[in-house]
Amino acid sequence: MDIATPDPQLSLEREHRARELQRARMFQTNLVLAAIIVAAGVIPQAITQRFYPWVTVGVAVPALLVLLSLRIALQWDKAVVLRLGRYIGLKGPGVFWLVPFVDRVGRYVDMRVRATEFRTESTLTRDNVPVWVDAICFWLVWDARKAVLEVENYYRAIVLSAQTALREIISTHTLHDMLAQREALGKALQELLDRKTNAWGITVQSVEIRDVIIPQALQDAMSKQAQAERERQARIILSTAETEIAAKFVEAAKPYQDNPVAIHLRAMNMLYEGLKDKGSMIIVPSSAVESMNLGAIGGLGALASRAAGNGKTAASAGGEATAP
Repeated sequence: MDIATPDPQLSLEREHRARELQRARMFQTNLVLAAIIVAAGVIPQAITQRFYPWVTVGVAVPALLVLLSLRIALQWDKAVVLRLGRYIGLKGPGVFWLVPFVDRVGRYVDMRVRATEFRTESTLTRDNVPVWVDAICFWLVWDARKAVLEVENYYRAIVLSAQTALREIISTHTLHDMLAQREALGKALQELLDRKTNAWGITVQSVEIRDVIIPQALQDAMSKQAQAERERQARIILSTAETEIAAKFVEAAKPYQDNPVAIHLRAMNMLYEGLKDKGSMIIVPSSAVESMNLGAIGGLGALASRAAGNGKTAASAGGEATAP
C-alpha cells in the first residue's frame, strides 16, 4: 500500500529557517540605528566642511556598539547566550545587549505550543494486521537551556521519539482497540512521550490519532462482515417476532378450547363481517353449514333481501301511478 508520507523533520526544519529569517530581519533595526548615529556626526561636518577626528570616532564607536551588541528577541523567543563558548543565561524577550566579540546567541528558542504531524509506516498490530497511523503531537519547550544544551537537535529528537512510541503503542494493541479507543491510545502515547522528553526541557501536552488506515482488502472483508452481522440481526428480530405472534395466538385460542359454542359464534361473526360487503363470496366447508345451521341462516337472509327488493318495487310503482 503506497501512501505519501510527509517528512515531519523537514517540515520542522523549514519552520525553523523561516523563524531564523524573521529574526534576521530584526537586525535591520541595528543597521538603521547605526546609520542614524553616524549621520548625526558626519552630516554637520559635511555641511560646515570641517572634519574633526574626535567627533568621527565619537559617533563610530556607538554605531559599532549598536551594530554588534544590540539584539531584539520576539515576545515568544528566548535567546541562549554563550560567552566564549560557555552558557551564561537566557535573554529576551525584547531588547538585550551582548559583549562584542565575546558573547553570541547560540540559538533562539520558540516557547510557543507547536503541532507536529507524524505518521508510521506499515506496522503490525497485536493481532498481526498492518496499519498506517496518522497522528499529531502538541508540544512546547518549557526550559530553553535544556532544549539547547541537553540534545543536539530537539526537532529531530521529538519526531523520532514520537514515531518510535507510536510503533510501540500499535504493536501492543489490536486493530479493534486502534479503531475504537483512539482517545485512550493518544493519552497513553502522550504519557510515554512526556516521560522521555521531560529531561530535554520539552513537554508533550497531547497526542491526537487522526486516522488509522488499513489495507483495502481488509476494509472489504470488514464491510462484508458488518453486512452479514446486520442480516443476522434482522433474521433474529424477525424470528423473535414470529415466536411472540405464535405465543399470542396460542394464548388467544385458550378460551375456545372445549367450548364449541364460542367457536360457532366466532365463525358466524367472521362470516357476517365477510358478507357485509355486497358482491362478496365466501366458500366454507360443508361441516360448517351443518354445525352452524348456515342453510337456514342463508335462507332467512335471502328472504329478507327479497322482501326488501319487493318493497322498493311497489313504492316505485305507486309513485308513477299518482304522477299527473
